[in-house]
Amino acid sequence: MIGLELLASDGAGVGRVVDVVFGYPVGETAPPVLGFVSEVQRRQIFINANRVSELDSSGARLLGGTVDLHRFKQRSGELLAKKDLLDQRVGREIINDISVIPTSGGLREWSVEGVSLAATGLLRRRKFGRITGWEVLRPMWADVDTVAVRSAEFRELHPADAATQMAALPELERQAVADAMDDEDLADLLVELPEDEAAAMMEHLDVERAADVLEEMDSDDAADLLAEMPLADREEVLNAMDPEDSEAVRRLLAYMPDTAGGLMNPDPLILPGSATVAEALARIRDPDLPAAEAAHVFVTEAPHLTPTGRYLGPVGFQRLLREPPATPLALCLDPVPEAVSVDLPSAEIARRLASYDVVAVPVVDAQGRLLGAVSVDDVLDHILPRGWRRRP
Repeated sequence: MIGLELLASDGAGVGRVVDVVFGYPVGETAPPVLGFVSEVQRRQIFINANRVSELDSSGARLLGGTVDLHRFKQRSGELLAKKDLLDQRVGREIINDISVIPTSGGLREWSVEGVSLAATGLLRRRKFGRITGWEVLRPMWADVDTVAVRSAEFRELHPADAATQMAALPELERQAVADAMDDEDLADLLVELPEDEAAAMMEHLDVERAADVLEEMDSDDAADLLAEMPLADREEVLNAMDPEDSEAVRRLLAYMPDTAGGLMNPDPLILPGSATVAEALARIRDPDLPAAEAAHVFVTEAPHLTPTGRYLGPVGFQRLLREPPATPLALCLDPVPEAVSVDLPSAEIARRLASYDVVAVPVVDAQGRLLGAVSVDDVLDHILPRGWRRRP
């Protein structure tokens, strides 16, 4: 992997992989590949492993979207293949190479499978070596502190379970663990905490780190968290975020929090009426798409980013399964759920979700343009009492 070309989603070369970042092995679980150190525009940056859609001899191909160009900083509990592992002694042998395979947990996830050990000598790196299990690497993490171990354990948990355990930690340990976690894992955990507690944790992050973590969240979750911050701190973090991300969050912050506008996700799945059923099914198969967002495709006229052109209607995934693959979405529109206005109260949204047995409702402005969609999980997070996650 080291030396592979880093490719954009269209196949264009954007850099080169210069090292691989491995995480702490929790229990009997092999060390995971957290990501790749890549040289882009003469600086070394971190590429999260789940941003790489394909990995083979032709290169590491990225998913669509931008990459974070902040310089890579190694965190406690992380070991680099080239810097920390290759050529290190294991008894009378040295680590010659490391085998990485996809995990069974999902796409775009890898972990260590085995290690190639070679005899030492004048030719330190041999072409052939003895193959053994990943367990020989465990002593390499012998000096890892308890905070790094805790953050690695959290990475193996569902975010809701990690949030429960995080909330039980003393404040100083909580902040230390947050500092050791990567941006995406910390973002997932913060979303599961009550907003006031998540905001308190964010206050201890520097502005750049806080902006990076918020960029990993859905816009509606980021807006909920920022709404808990003092206005001056909120504006400072928004200014540090990527303009495209901050613009969506600013739009949400302009609405009252207990209305459709304040609850909606501004980036639902949107397609033109000319798109086919097959295209829609391909989009909802994305494993990174939350279940609530995959339940409906919203059809609009151009442009197809919110605020869109004129909203035409929804197509539920069950309807997609019943229609021929080549059918245009314009011929598959469902009568429900009907669109709602941005000022509709959350209680009325909940009533409509329950009445029509749907998991999301579209939100439009006075001109009939789609602004976003409110899903059932957004409403539940709002109407359930504070601290509900800690109840048995």
